[in-house]
Amino acid sequence: MADLLKIEGKAPYQVTDEDRAALEAAIDEDELCNLALELGNIPSPSRNEAAASKYVFDWMQREGFSPRSVGATPERQNVIGEYGGDAPGANLLFTAHLDTEAPTYEPDLDFAKYRPETLANREWLECWLEDGKLFGYPIANDRGPMSCFMIAAKALRKANIPLAGKLYLTACPGEIGPEPIEDRRGVDYLGKDIGAHYLFHHGGVAPDYAIAAEGCDFGLTWVGCGYVVFRIRIFGQGIFTPILDYPDDILQHPNPVYRLGPIIEALHKWGKTYPERNYYESAGGISVPKTQIDSIKAGVPYSFGTGTEVVSIYFEAGLTPKQKAADVLHELTALMRGFDIEGFEIEPMVVRHGFEADATDVAPLVAAVGAATELTLREPLQRANPVYSSMWRDQNVFNMHRIPAVTTGMPRWRPTPADLAKSALIYALTALSVCGRAPEGASRTAYKPVYGDNPF
Repeated sequence: MADLLKIEGKAPYQVTDEDRAALEAAIDEDELCNLALELGNIPSPSRNEAAASKYVFDWMQREGFSPRSVGATPERQNVIGEYGGDAPGANLLFTAHLDTEAPTYEPDLDFAKYRPETLANREWLECWLEDGKLFGYPIANDRGPMSCFMIAAKALRKANIPLAGKLYLTACPGEIGPEPIEDRRGVDYLGKDIGAHYLFHHGGVAPDYAIAAEGCDFGLTWVGCGYVVFRIRIFGQGIFTPILDYPDDILQHPNPVYRLGPIIEALHKWGKTYPERNYYESAGGISVPKTQIDSIKAGVPYSFGTGTEVVSIYFEAGLTPKQKAADVLHELTALMRGFDIEGFEIEPMVVRHGFEADATDVAPLVAAVGAATELTLREPLQRANPVYSSMWRDQNVFNMHRIPAVTTGMPRWRPTPADLAKSALIYALTALSVCGRAPEGASRTAYKPVYGDNPF
């Protein structure tokens, strides 16, 4: 469903075929592939990003990007490196996340969610090259794109191309999650709040533009969805099993677990129309928000004999940039009021709205990516598939704060080393196009690996 992006803006600096040749020669495909594999093979499920964060810091320090680490907790640090800033010019920030989707690796929790064969999938934590393709979830999401902009920055230094504006290279924890809910609460269970959001406020960065480096099959979007997670509590009565009567109407059963069937059916019918009713399209992307029941909780398994008085449904709904959580709450409340039951309660447990960049403000960045894409792929820039503008990406953090931001990057699924090299070249050319080339003699950042103290 991708289509051509209509680019009416003009990039701050016009890149050339000579720039392409110099930067392409400075990108070592084998080095990039090895970096992605090394970084991807560091186990980094959410809440366990410390080792991957340290690796990125060490790499940036060796390569002379003057890294610093900033975080809400010592174990979950954002890493920020810098290049350029040698003359007047626009500042560009690249960001990617250190965490990867994975089981919790808490046996009792994973037993309740995953089949044994799913838990055994080696792609949760491992990455490898096979038949010319890269396997492993960490490379797909998101240390492959992270490696691409790291090597892109190195290529600018190797090619001795000084940047006028400043280039920020950032690696963040917590983009995937988790979210504090009920007994899993507090700072240990924070996700997005301690990642790019924390980085923006406390990381010492002041970008004019931002790119969330994520797999987009070389497409681009400046639209991002948010989400709301509701807890729908349904109340009933605890009845001692030997004295229980069975009503004909399942909604009148005293145990509220029995009422789930009709209620789930109603949520399903409501959810089927939700994407069409809330479909959103703009020049920067298409958002198709969807809904799903993520979890159901009721009773205490080891304390049985009277059923339960409460059953909770945890219901997720996507939010386009034009929706509010309150809009969905009103609809769900009306739906639940249609049931003849003794009581219910709906509470939004997590709320994150979606955002999009202003089309005029983001136009120079889009033009820069467009020029870089044409020089690299020899084809026009495409608008990303709607799935990529129907989810949360950390571009939302920057668009929320009026920093024009896009998401763009390599093929998401089974990329090749050549795909990574092309993505790195696009990132390098984009950085040059946005930040501009500093005048001769202005550079303070010629290529020279630097070693220094490590705070980890």
